[in-house]
Amino acid sequence: MKVIIVGGVAGGASCAARLRRLDEKAEILMVERGPYVSYANCGLPYHISGVIEQESKLLVANEQVFRALYGIDVRTSCEAIAIDAEAKTVDLKNVATGEVTTERYDKLVLSPGAASVRPPLPGIDLPGIFQVRTVPDARTIRQWIEGGTEFLAGMFHYSGIQMVKPQRRAVVVGGGFIGLETAENLIHAGFEVTLLQKPPQLLGPLDPEVARLVESHVVRNGIDVVLNDGAAGFKQLDGGAIEVQTISGKAYPADIVILAIGVRPDTTLAKAAGLEIGDRGGIRVDERMRTCDPDIFAVGDVVEVKDWVTGQWGLVALAGPANRQGRIAADVIAGRDSRFRGTQGTAIIGLFGGAAAWTGVNERTLKALGDDDYEKIFIFPNSHAGYYPGAEMIGLKVLFRKSDGRLLGAQALGKDAPAVDKRISTLAMALQMRATIYDLEEAELCYAPQFGSAKDPVNYAGMVAADVLCGDMPLAHWESIDGAFLLDVRQPVELVVESVPGAVNIPLPELRSRLGELPKDREIQVICRSAQRAYYATRILLQNGFNARNLSGGTLSRAMVFGARA
Repeated sequence: MKVIIVGGVAGGASCAARLRRLDEKAEILMVERGPYVSYANCGLPYHISGVIEQESKLLVANEQVFRALYGIDVRTSCEAIAIDAEAKTVDLKNVATGEVTTERYDKLVLSPGAASVRPPLPGIDLPGIFQVRTVPDARTIRQWIEGGTEFLAGMFHYSGIQMVKPQRRAVVVGGGFIGLETAENLIHAGFEVTLLQKPPQLLGPLDPEVARLVESHVVRNGIDVVLNDGAAGFKQLDGGAIEVQTISGKAYPADIVILAIGVRPDTTLAKAAGLEIGDRGGIRVDERMRTCDPDIFAVGDVVEVKDWVTGQWGLVALAGPANRQGRIAADVIAGRDSRFRGTQGTAIIGLFGGAAAWTGVNERTLKALGDDDYEKIFIFPNSHAGYYPGAEMIGLKVLFRKSDGRLLGAQALGKDAPAVDKRISTLAMALQMRATIYDLEEAELCYAPQFGSAKDPVNYAGMVAADVLCGDMPLAHWESIDGAFLLDVRQPVELVVESVPGAVNIPLPELRSRLGELPKDREIQVICRSAQRAYYATRILLQNGFNARNLSGGTLSRAMVFGARA
C-alpha cells in the first residue's frame, strides 16, 4: 500500500509517524511545499522577540529523522499541484527547479493547512509588511528588525550618549492569537505597538465581557489597542518606514507591520479534485477523516469539524485537533475503527505573564442558534489559597444547561497563567465527558495551599451553578436590571470607591434588623463586589418572604459587561 501525505506539519507529520508505527510495510511519501516539516509554528512569535532564541528549537523533526526513524520518504520544497482521483495520482512540483513528477497512491491524505488572509489592499506588498506563519517568516522578520529601515539600521543603534533613545514603532493588524502574541513579543523587543482590530473585541472565541478583561490587561502592559477599525492601505514613508492607513481615516507610522488578520483553509487542491467543500469553506470529512472520495482523507486546519457541544460545522485552526485527526486518519488507513469526536475549541493564550483560556461554546453562539436553555455564572476565586503568598484572582465564566445542568462552556482570565490553564483544562475534560455542574461539585482535585484551595474554583463553579438550578440562589444579570429594586450589601467605605446608581445600601451585617425597609411587592436584586455576600443576603431575603435575586458576579461582572463606563 502506498500512502501520499500532502503537508508535513501538525496533521500530516502525526499521520505519517502513526501510520508507520501501525504498518511497517506501507510505502509512505510525505511532501511539504515549505523548507521544513514538523515545526512548532505556535512558537514563531516568541522567536521573533528572542524569547526562543535559536531557530533550531522550533524544528521538531526533519527529513533525516523521518527517514532514519520511520523509513518515510520526505520531500520538502515539493508542492502538490494536481490530483487525479480517478487515476489515483498526484502531480508534484519541485519548488526550486519547477520539475513536475507524477506519483501513484492507494490512499491520499491532505493536510495543506490554512493560508494567511492577505487582502488586496493598496501597498500591502511594500517592504516591512509581514505575516507570521512559517519559520522563514519569523527569520525574515528578525532580519528586518535588525536593519530593515534606515532608522532600524542606523539611528536606533547609535552608540553615543543618548538622553532619550528614539522609539521603534510597530503596527499589528488583527487581534486574534497570532496578532496578540506577536504584539506582546514586539513589546518585549522594545517596540511601541499599536494593534488594529476591525471587530469590536479581541479574541473572537471569547464573549465580549471576558474579551474586555483581555483588552484591559494588554493595554496595561503597553499595547495600544484600537477596536472597530482595520487597515485600509499602506504608504511608503521616507527612510523605509510605513504609514498604515485605516478605514476610519487615521494613520499610524510604523517601522514594521504584522498582518494577523486570520487564516482560510487551503482548499485549492481539494476543489480541483472535486472534493466536497462545506459551507464554512473547509473540506467536508466524516468522523473517520474521509472526504467524499473514500481513498482521500483530510486533516488539520483545512477541514471543517463538528462542534462537540452544538453539533454545528466550523473551522478550528488548532494544533491539538490537527494532531488527533492525523492519528485517526492513520488508524483508519491501517484498518482500525477510529473516529474523531469533534472539537470543543479548547485554547489558551499567554499574555504578559497572565493567560486567557476557554473551552466549549460561548454565549454569543448560543444566542445566534436561538438556544435559551442555558444559564451563566461569573465567579472570581483565588488561584490558590488566599493565605499563601502570590494568590491572584481568576475571572471565570461558566455556561450550563438549565434543563439538566450539563456543562456547555467556560472562559477564564487571570494573572496566574498556570492556574487559568489548570481550571480550563479540567473543565475541558469534564465537558468532553458530558459532565454536569453536579459532577463539578464532586470533582476531587489536587490541593495544597500553593496550588489551589480545599474548595477548588472548579468545585466552586459547580456549587454556585447547583445553587442556581435548585432555586437556592435565583440569578439576575446586569443586562436586565431595569425596574428592579437594587440592594447593595457592601460596606459604605466600598461605595466611596465604586457605587451603582439608584442602589439602596444596607450592609450585610445590618440586613436582618432592617428588613422592614425593603419592599415585598418588587423584585430585589442584590449587589456586592463578587456576589458572595449577595448570595448570603439573598438567602436571608428568600427565607423572609422577599422576591430576591443575586446579581451574578457583582460589581466585578458589571465592569466586565459595561467596560470603562461602569
